[in-house]
Amino acid sequence: MACLVLAAASLVSAPSACAAEVLVQSGASLQTVIDAASPGDTIRLEAGRYDGPLLIDRKLSLVGEPGAVLTGPGKGSVVTVTAPEVEIRGMEITGSGLDVPAMDSAILVQESAPRADIRGNHLVDNLFGVYLHGAAGSIVEDNVITGRKDLRLAEAGNGVSIWNAPDAKVIGNTISHGRDGIFVKVSKHNTFENNTFSDLRFAIHYMYTHDSRIVGNRSRGNHVAWAIMYSERLEIRNNVSDNDRDHGLMLNSTNASQVVGNTVRGGGEKCAFVYNANVNRIVENWFEGCPIGIHFTAGSEGNVMTGNAFVANRMQVKYVGTRYVDWASEGRGNYWSDNPAYDLDGDGIADRPYRPNDVMDEILWTLPQAKVLVSSPAVQMVRWAQARFPALYPGGVVDSAPLMRPPQMTRPDAL
Repeated sequence: MACLVLAAASLVSAPSACAAEVLVQSGASLQTVIDAASPGDTIRLEAGRYDGPLLIDRKLSLVGEPGAVLTGPGKGSVVTVTAPEVEIRGMEITGSGLDVPAMDSAILVQESAPRADIRGNHLVDNLFGVYLHGAAGSIVEDNVITGRKDLRLAEAGNGVSIWNAPDAKVIGNTISHGRDGIFVKVSKHNTFENNTFSDLRFAIHYMYTHDSRIVGNRSRGNHVAWAIMYSERLEIRNNVSDNDRDHGLMLNSTNASQVVGNTVRGGGEKCAFVYNANVNRIVENWFEGCPIGIHFTAGSEGNVMTGNAFVANRMQVKYVGTRYVDWASEGRGNYWSDNPAYDLDGDGIADRPYRPNDVMDEILWTLPQAKVLVSSPAVQMVRWAQARFPALYPGGVVDSAPLMRPPQMTRPDAL
């Protein structure tokens, strides 16, 4: 059984056979304490200010009491971890450098340091908050990460950056200001769950990351909520985007993924943008109050679109293509708030198909100046002719089984 030893920072650490708890007072040389510690020790910091930078090169727990603040010199990373299974908990950490290629961070976890546990910290005014650079199996949980507010977006770092860290988890964090809330590149089997994002470029930015989960996250006031690129076999479920500036959901070359139960409201440009994304299940999502509900382009094929609600979008669908695509599956389509439908047999399915776009929509997409004619008799005549001669319709989206009522899904409260 591990023994517990309480020692002042000035005392010699306990023998390596024991897991010691070392109590450190403000003003002590924290790096000296770390260098003297044995693997498995816990270093507990009393309230007060401590100077960085720190290098943790053995398995340790660095735990801060309320009011413990670790301050870097404004150059490099404040804490660099090179040993496996290091725990950093309850700290306020500030003062990293601004060198993006050097990955200057509040906490930089190197490839030699898998299974790090970064929990319950307040990371403020750093370039990057936490950088998992190959640290597989690590967890970043319940931290508050506030980036630099004085940098341009191109100069800023991310709240959490992940490179090639399979099985890493980012759960329950609050992340604001900076470039991306979570940026992940070339990884797999990651989980991002129940995080909250604001005042960022992208809340979550995926690049070449497969077999992973994005579940229960919330985004507000960012440029884009979920920017998913060049990734496959993802689960994107029950996330909320409120009033994000450009898009709520962007799927760019994202394939064979499940996009289920997400809510996008009040997007400044598009609720969802689907670009060259194929063989995805996009079901039971709620898209509301955007200039464009969903924009499909660049040959996106083989996607299942059913059970979604398109509510009060200025243009429900912008489909760029010449093929006919049926957005119904197994006799069940989507709900369209602007569909003046009827249901004589009472089965919940409208008795006529719904076409969100017509020839005039296609003209307005390619020639925006033509919008000045949208109320003219000529435009009304074209639309009247289409309604009576369906062969005049261009290729595009048809919902052969539109729903009379929106799907029963839990509508989350506004952020």
